[in-house]
Amino acid sequence: MPKQRSIRQSIITISLLAVALCHSTNAQADMVSDSVPVKASKFMAATANPYATEAALEILREGGSAVDAAIAVQMVLTLVEPQSSGIGGGGFMLHFDSLTGETVAYDGREKAPASTSETMFLRANGEPMGWYEAVVGGLSVGVPGVVRMLEMAHQDHGKLPWDRLFQPAIDLARAGFPVSDRMNYLSAADTYLKTFESTAQYFFDAAGAPHPVGTIVKNPELAQTLEMIAGGGADAFYTGPLAETITQTVQNAPLNPTMMTTADMAAYTAVRRQAVCSPYRSYIVCGMPPPSSGGITTLQILGILESFPMPHLRPGSMLSSHLIAEASRLAFADRNHYLADSDVTPHPDGMIDPGYLRDRAKLIKMVEATPNAQPGNPGGIQETHLAPDSADKGLSTTHFSIVDGDGNVVSMTSSIETQFGSRLMTSGFLLNNQLTDFAWIPKKDGKPVANRPEAGKRPRSSMSPTLVFDHDGRFVMAVGSPGGSSIIGYVTKTLIATLDWKLNIQQAIDLPHVLNKNGATRIEAGTPMETLKPVLDGMGHEVEMREMTSGLQGIWITPDGTLEGGVDPRREGVAAGD
Repeated sequence: MPKQRSIRQSIITISLLAVALCHSTNAQADMVSDSVPVKASKFMAATANPYATEAALEILREGGSAVDAAIAVQMVLTLVEPQSSGIGGGGFMLHFDSLTGETVAYDGREKAPASTSETMFLRANGEPMGWYEAVVGGLSVGVPGVVRMLEMAHQDHGKLPWDRLFQPAIDLARAGFPVSDRMNYLSAADTYLKTFESTAQYFFDAAGAPHPVGTIVKNPELAQTLEMIAGGGADAFYTGPLAETITQTVQNAPLNPTMMTTADMAAYTAVRRQAVCSPYRSYIVCGMPPPSSGGITTLQILGILESFPMPHLRPGSMLSSHLIAEASRLAFADRNHYLADSDVTPHPDGMIDPGYLRDRAKLIKMVEATPNAQPGNPGGIQETHLAPDSADKGLSTTHFSIVDGDGNVVSMTSSIETQFGSRLMTSGFLLNNQLTDFAWIPKKDGKPVANRPEAGKRPRSSMSPTLVFDHDGRFVMAVGSPGGSSIIGYVTKTLIATLDWKLNIQQAIDLPHVLNKNGATRIEAGTPMETLKPVLDGMGHEVEMREMTSGLQGIWITPDGTLEGGVDPRREGVAAGD
């Protein structure tokens, strides 16, 4: 039998290569950019905003750790990229300790208040609310988690004093920062940002127009908030005047007021979790466990693709795109069915088992799409019904990757969910709308949906901070992205591009996107990938051209120790180091 399988695999490999060669086009030669990464020898940070990158470098130059720099970055992003993340939201961090070789996952995902019910997003007639009907206002706000998570990580791995890490953001909030192109564009395009007076006053001028690009905006209220947290630790956020202000903002919201209480705030805890890791070819890839679906789903896609000769296929070719889409389709069928907050709803242990993923790979047809993939049977839990995916609505979320002077690494994705979150602003920052990441319909055919709303539960996420190691356990790569549930596809593409196709980190990030979430196969509009539409259509794919505003930030380390940084040209990121 092993010999027969080997022969069969060889035949498949030859067939695949022949098909790929036949469908090679001149356009595919243009898929790979000629970009080069930023290089450094000591430390590096790649973030979504130049002010955040500069804050990280300031901390790293003082001997701060990767976690120290991450805290400074998050506080600055709260100010300069408020549409994407901030202290009113949550996040996930993977940390690699170069001394011990240990990788730890820090969970700062928001939690549902005690008042949450599984029917919270249903109207009186049992029909689900409209998207923005639920998002805007207090109903969608989960208890923020990022501040408590960062404090936990700092207690484990911080080197500089906690209060020092807030100073760059405090100084910038008082002095003011120039409005960026992206902040201006999103403010102008957002229909709901003027819903609440305090939010409208901050993002628009007296005439009601969004602040022009380059306008200096100050936020003394946020500076005061950050000073309180700097002096009092996370407790100053989760108890006392700040907690009271947050809960009052939610309870008294003009739209969808809800009963988040100071007890909900005080009860919030961050969690250290075991990273989910799996081999991929000669590498070990590690991701975030539930309540993020990002780590397991990414590893499932890679595990399925390990049955195919991806290193021998061309980036952006018909066949590589088909295989990525089909592997993603199968992985998302499992994700939507099984994954949720595992503290409340356990998932099968065998979802990244190599044998299980080899069996899933056998379902892929070489030149024919298989729409509507069904979830597999990894075994180990009672079956639940397919959960609708409601996490792909906005342009929010941020990611940053940091390597410090001692070789410690942070890969962190942070979010307030959709752009500008709930649109509720308090104490100088926006509150999240993360509860809309729950499945809105809690039961199907009388069976519970894994990701249904429940009190104290963390909604399923797609955030995918990722670390890669070689076969000797040496750190190789940190990467992640914003983008809703498309994050998984963005990160997986970048991993394949670097690990299989040997592109540098900037070329891998630049590479056009193709992804599938067990539905249409989406290809990035305005790129050479568009030339694949006719052939993919002919294979049975339902092809959609989409703008795909990823925000990948990655760092690769070469065998000689050179740090190479890449940032996504689709947003405003900057990589820099010494």
